[in-house]
Amino acid sequence: MPYVHIRVTQEGVSAEQKRALIEGTTELLFQVLNKPPASTFVVIEEVPTDNWGVGGETVTALRQRERRISS
Repeated sequence: MPYVHIRVTQEGVSAEQKRALIEGTTELLFQVLNKPPASTFVVIEEVPTDNWGVGGETVTALRQRERRISS
């Protein structure tokens, strides 16, 4: 019984994108490991950008800097 936990930053992931992630992950586990879709669990967790850090700073700070550079 596979359990897949996908974490993404909370930046507007649409219901359609989530559906595609769940469907694609389930299909991949079936193709690669022959795991039945009916017993495959996929959980998508959206994490606020203030709670996700990379390179010593929050994703919020990174996104703000990216916006300033691209303006």
